[in-house]
Amino acid sequence: MALRGPAGLGPGSRRPLDEAVAGTEGREAPALMAAGGAPEDNEQDDGRGQGLLRWDCFSAWLHCVCVVGFDLELGQAVEVIYPQHSKLTDKEKTNICYLSFPDSNSGCLGDTQFCFRFRQSSGRRVSLHCLLDQFDKDLPVYLKKDPAYFYGYVYFRQVRDKTLKRGYFQKSLVLISKLPYIHFFHTVLKQIAPEYFEKSEPYLEAACNDVDRWPAPVPGKTLYLPIMGVVMKVRIPTCHDKPGTTQIVQLTQQADTNISVILPTVHEVDIFRCFCPVFLHSQMLWELVLLGEPLVVMAPSPSESSETVLALVNCISPLKYFSDFRPYFTIHDSEFKEYTTRTQAPPSVILGVTNPFFAKTLQHWPHIIRIGDLKPTGEIPKQVKVKKLKNLKTLDSKPGVYTSYKPYLNRDEEIIKQLQKGVQQKRPSEAQSVILRRYFLELTQSFIIPLERYVASLMPLQKSISPWKSPPQLRQFLPEEFMKTLEKTGPQLTSRIKGDWIGLYRHFLKSPNFDGWFKTRRKEMTQKLEALHLEALCEEDLLLWIQKHTEVETVDLVLKLKNKLLQADREHLPVKPDTMEKLRTHIDAIILALPEDLQGILLKTGMT
Repeated sequence: MALRGPAGLGPGSRRPLDEAVAGTEGREAPALMAAGGAPEDNEQDDGRGQGLLRWDCFSAWLHCVCVVGFDLELGQAVEVIYPQHSKLTDKEKTNICYLSFPDSNSGCLGDTQFCFRFRQSSGRRVSLHCLLDQFDKDLPVYLKKDPAYFYGYVYFRQVRDKTLKRGYFQKSLVLISKLPYIHFFHTVLKQIAPEYFEKSEPYLEAACNDVDRWPAPVPGKTLYLPIMGVVMKVRIPTCHDKPGTTQIVQLTQQADTNISVILPTVHEVDIFRCFCPVFLHSQMLWELVLLGEPLVVMAPSPSESSETVLALVNCISPLKYFSDFRPYFTIHDSEFKEYTTRTQAPPSVILGVTNPFFAKTLQHWPHIIRIGDLKPTGEIPKQVKVKKLKNLKTLDSKPGVYTSYKPYLNRDEEIIKQLQKGVQQKRPSEAQSVILRRYFLELTQSFIIPLERYVASLMPLQKSISPWKSPPQLRQFLPEEFMKTLEKTGPQLTSRIKGDWIGLYRHFLKSPNFDGWFKTRRKEMTQKLEALHLEALCEEDLLLWIQKHTEVETVDLVLKLKNKLLQADREHLPVKPDTMEKLRTHIDAIILALPEDLQGILLKTGMT
């Protein structure tokens, strides 16, 4: 469907589609000036004006925007994909169609927001946004893009309309992105979806043009993002932030008048609201998520299912949940058979479902959370009980946690008392969330610190790094050796919680979360060794070295040093900029010391 609209589509209109120029012309003007008065931020220019083409800035935030409607003959169908050049396979379109509408039994009248996650089709070409992807390295591990998955952020409207055969207007505006910025994209949709349903495609075109003027999503920078006359102020966390802190820089009073929306977080959900029906069992659920156990959330609507799944995944932060999770999962999903088969054990995945059919299909799963309607902020639902799985017959079963799991750790009564006191005193949900999030953070940190300490001991000593030998290898992770360290330096140093910590560690070491965590740490430490090796090379007198070696050995050294430079750049090794410059100077000096015929050849074998 062609999207063409006149200029002057409202306060946020920037440029009609036929004005697009595949180049960098017109990109030098500050994005904020076009937005109508947000304060300039010199840091805004990161990733802009450096040879970027039209839609490159849009693609840093979104893959595409879809409109999904209901056709009486075809059923759910993608009516619009914008920008029009965006690529989606037929399988991806089918998944988006079914995941963008609540199940018919949900009865979602009015406006509903939720989130889904789906697997990218195999064989898809990876987009080459090297300049923009470099920011990924500065993100906390749990916010890094997963190349195999897309997120879908949905604003669904269902209202009575007697002029339509079906009797209802049903449509979803869906943002497809690689970024797991749940709160941010839901806020964007709140700004644009209601007006889109009134003004249709030209309004959507103008909104997308606004996104294409945004600066790149640089971690650690305060970003001002204009969207249809509104300016949002956000800060994406970095891996260097202290866990559990929110770092939105306060604006001056003068600047405040230009900012419409300030987001304290880009990715967090209201964790207390989600855990509210089950907060008596929050520590047990933390264990199940930590261990990568198969877990199903059965909820009355996609909003409840997606928020609860995301809260579960978030509860082990700053650890990343490395298994698959689906905030909203339907019987039409392309992985439905794979995840519901009874021929093998349930996979390590967290599913959020609303269709009653799943109560029968997934009754063999070991851990099921059945929740009712999430109450508005300030209202506390009755606490659910832990029940035997055999009691779960249908989705109409009473809310509860259906499992035979026996937690390794004793329940922390202090946090329960604190949250219950907050309920009695009508403490705001946001404040309760801060308490619960801090509790989960301290629990996760108490668990992970002994592992971090042991893994750090696997690093070779710096004095063992020789510039003329390959970097030394990390020592092997030995589970029993690690277990022995727990007696003196275990979680008892930082946590008041008693229980079978050893048993919890043994189970964790067999889980996908440990596998993913250790692979990440091993990669970081190996890169650190490579960086230290480069620094050791830079400290050597290489000109003196070549005087004692043959031309063949000198040429070999130059080629190896050039490869080191390429590796440092490609893998974003933690090398100081002056180290890289020093190495380039060394290479140039060595080449100039060689005969002219060799100089010409070596200068052509890559940039120095």
